[in-house]
Amino acid sequence: MALDAQKNTGFTQVGTRPNRPDGLDKVTGRARFGADVTAPGMLFATIVRSPHAHARIKKIDTSKAEALAGVKGVVTRADFASGLTGENWNVLENVMADDTALYDGHAVAAVAATSALIARDAAKLVEVEYEILPHVTDVDAAMAEDAPVIRAGTADKSVPEGLHPNVVRYHESGHGDVDAGFAEADLVIEDHFRTEATHQGYIEPHACLATLGGDGKGELWCCTQGHWNVQKICAALLGIETANLRVTASEIGGGFGGKTAVFIEPVALALARKTNKPVKLVMPRADVFKATGPTASTSMDIKIGMKKDGTITAAKGVFRLQGGAFPGAPMEFTAMCAFAPYALKNVHQVGYDVIANRPKQAAYRAPGSPMAAFAVESVIDELCNQLGLDPIETRLKNASKKGTKASFGPMFDQIGLVETLEAAKAHPHYSAPLKPGQGRGISCGFWFNHGGETAVTLALSEDGTAQLAVGTPDIGGSRASMALMAAEELGIPYENIRVTIADTATLGYNEVSHGSRVTYASGLATIQAARDAVRKLCARAAAKWGIPEDAVKWENGCAVPSGPNAGDFDPLPIDQITRRMGATGGPIVGHFEATPEGAGVSFATHIVDAEVDPDTGKTSVVRYTVVQDAGKAIHPTYVEGQYQGGAAQGIGWALNEEYIYGADGRLQNAVFLDYRIPVASDLPMIDTVIVEVPNPGHPYGVRGVGETSICPPLAAIANAVSAAAGVRLRELPMSPPRILAALDRQRDG
Repeated sequence: MALDAQKNTGFTQVGTRPNRPDGLDKVTGRARFGADVTAPGMLFATIVRSPHAHARIKKIDTSKAEALAGVKGVVTRADFASGLTGENWNVLENVMADDTALYDGHAVAAVAATSALIARDAAKLVEVEYEILPHVTDVDAAMAEDAPVIRAGTADKSVPEGLHPNVVRYHESGHGDVDAGFAEADLVIEDHFRTEATHQGYIEPHACLATLGGDGKGELWCCTQGHWNVQKICAALLGIETANLRVTASEIGGGFGGKTAVFIEPVALALARKTNKPVKLVMPRADVFKATGPTASTSMDIKIGMKKDGTITAAKGVFRLQGGAFPGAPMEFTAMCAFAPYALKNVHQVGYDVIANRPKQAAYRAPGSPMAAFAVESVIDELCNQLGLDPIETRLKNASKKGTKASFGPMFDQIGLVETLEAAKAHPHYSAPLKPGQGRGISCGFWFNHGGETAVTLALSEDGTAQLAVGTPDIGGSRASMALMAAEELGIPYENIRVTIADTATLGYNEVSHGSRVTYASGLATIQAARDAVRKLCARAAAKWGIPEDAVKWENGCAVPSGPNAGDFDPLPIDQITRRMGATGGPIVGHFEATPEGAGVSFATHIVDAEVDPDTGKTSVVRYTVVQDAGKAIHPTYVEGQYQGGAAQGIGWALNEEYIYGADGRLQNAVFLDYRIPVASDLPMIDTVIVEVPNPGHPYGVRGVGETSICPPLAAIANAVSAAAGVRLRELPMSPPRILAALDRQRDG
């Protein structure tokens, strides 16, 4: 599964830009998304949610709702499995509250009725008696000595003694002697940064259709980034055998990590079991904001020492993340990503996972890393400003490269950070003049990437075309990438490959589409499955010619003798072999199942120009350039799209997007009118530069690209805005009121 150096230089189809195979379905409306599926006699469901940030549930009376004409069933926590532990218990507690509602929007009951309107009316008739409890929504306040205890006894053994019970996990890593390193520095800057929680902002709300009969067998159709994960969790929460639940992934109208979690599917299944009818459940937008996973909010302290020549002598970071009322805030990722771009002799990072009265956080493109980059890269920018150093040259001087001991432990293999910095320095954007009132920002970013359990099947048809079954939902153009890699190996046209997202009953277990793993892991599996099929094709040709199998090789879609001693035979095209496969041994199918572990890390460098109006605080991003290492761009158009998408979402996160909670602990902006994601008029044209430093752990050198692109934007934009405004911004989003307040503080000294 290592890099195939010979193949890496001789591509014929990989690296081209064909149309996406699912494009026609998408533009004509033929593609079916989560809410598009129906079933005869299906019911419609609505979830009853707590209006309080923290409250004990003293009593639930569903009798009035059940008496309403058209209502067929109501479920509460009692309708789910008991005795669950660990993560399954945490998921169930979030899916349906037990004795305590832990955040505004926490599910407490659900209703199924013959129409969506009746279901909504019935939900209003469910009577819940609450005892309101003290709440806390801020990460620092949740760690304070006088903070209310949200869930006693949930901290794991990693947490040091003496911390508040709301601190549930702890991380510490690093190497060297940071105190000695700071003593060597000519300048040390220590600063504090905060970011608010943001939502992934996918356009399609969560939706599913469920059936579950008295025999314990069920079907589930849902919009998800990982239907095997849905199957496993739902089976546990419903107390049924995993194989008795078949899950099919619909097309997905955006996920970005937010659809890796399970929120509504077990509720629909519980209602289906209770009513013995298909149940459809679609989340209203307000419920999406209130009860599905946003990012964590953060409070961070960064200290970095630097010599006059730009050498970083030491770095230290403390990262506090709240991930809602459940353990799981990605503080270890934040801590480990923070200083990863730099080769440091002395580094130390600490992370705290803090629970608060907010919804359970979910992944959002490189969870935890963008916040770390914002804090660290802001301090590096300030060090460069005060020492009069070039920001790219300084980063090049300290950049991680092959053989660097990462801040979190291992040695880096071949990586492309230096190449992205050099490409950024050479780009016309970096030397372009700025207008008055504008500032330029630079930032690097890092993400780990991931492999994960993967299974693929490639079946050849009698006419020489191929059908590829993969288990990773297509959230970023992966069908096209898989088809290109299969076509490359088989030597047949891209159009002759049909890629299908298999359901849980027709393929081996596949991990979720997350961690920038799909093009790497499913792509690697596709290549190996195609090579498995090619070996079988060559064996059929060898049998036909009466020569050993190792005397046949595959070239340009044909079996050919491997050398002059193998005999003189004309090339045997794929369709001539497959049309007779029934008579020569049966179907030809390539398989591959593994957990590949050579994903290879990824780096990016972003350049941003921003303009700030000092009278209103309004910020405009006027120019943006993304430079990122893709390892090998299988379909360059989709790679560029991932780069641009990360930058666009980063612009929203940096300037506008945030969860706003009132003093009562309730979410104040649970609709897109009040939670403002960027629209076209907010965005500049985003230039992209694809750097290709091959990943040694993939036959074609592929690195994941979907997450690294959102790591540098927060810092790059903050550095640009700070330069334009003439004052350092340390809190995100940098909304006009925050910018004006910073300008006022500066004027007041």
